[in-house]
Amino acid sequence: MRAHVRFRLPDGSLRELGHGDQVGRLWSMALQLDDPRVSEAHAMVSLRGDQLRLLALRRMFLVDGKPVGDAVLTPGLEIGLAPDLAIVVESVDLPDEVLALEADGMTRQILGGVCSVLVERGVPRLVSRSGAADTAQIWGTGEGWRVRLPGEASRDLAVGDAFTIGGCTIRAVGAPLRSADSPDTRLAGGVASPLTIVTHFDTVHIQRADRPPLVLSGLPARIVSELGAVDGPLAWEVLAREVWRDDVDKHTLRRRLDMNLSRLRKRLQDAQVRADLVRPDGAGSMELLLYPDDVLDDQT
Repeated sequence: MRAHVRFRLPDGSLRELGHGDQVGRLWSMALQLDDPRVSEAHAMVSLRGDQLRLLALRRMFLVDGKPVGDAVLTPGLEIGLAPDLAIVVESVDLPDEVLALEADGMTRQILGGVCSVLVERGVPRLVSRSGAADTAQIWGTGEGWRVRLPGEASRDLAVGDAFTIGGCTIRAVGAPLRSADSPDTRLAGGVASPLTIVTHFDTVHIQRADRPPLVLSGLPARIVSELGAVDGPLAWEVLAREVWRDDVDKHTLRRRLDMNLSRLRKRLQDAQVRADLVRPDGAGSMELLLYPDDVLDDQT
């Protein structure tokens, strides 16, 4: 139940990568290439509808001698990551159904090669890396999926299974391949590539591999910066009083916050950044919603 691609490396060996796996120079990459010309995080395999694609992250790659930031992975495709350094698509496996996780407070998300579920302030989150000892660690074996909970032995994970971590029940479900890109990998009205969000309080830079960076300033930037600093949901009044330090009543605060949230969402929409980046949690709080491959760089 894992969509994956097999790359043939320059030394002739084969490596299998799936949705969310990254190619780069760092040791933490699913496919590490020990070459200074390769970026730390160069590209990422992404499932889009019924296609596996390679998306540029820090630097573009070459296909047919031309620099590109997005390529459909098909057998025989040669991808140049640097002069005289290319990987070739050996095969692509696209099953009818892939495995995903869902939970209350966490939208359905397709599993990558190695990932973990952590719970922060009662909210579960799937991250595309091996987590700490207090997380649920999940990995693909090529034949199926395994999960290891804190203090327990690893076991198989399949459709219909469930496990509990941090008081939250996580359910394993099947996601039809043709709908597997919604909502996690293709977002209506927003760019699906991973976001790098750099917060400086008065300014925020939202960087994407395939688009120019979006620069926020003023009050919308302060809202994003405050939410990024707490790394979790924040009551709307606490958020508003951090942004506006003058002594005003709750009605005025709410009006100011709503007006600037509307401005912020309009900026995100115009730049084709997903609108749920800043979202209410339904319980009177706001949060900065990061997807598994998003990066927050808090420089406030």
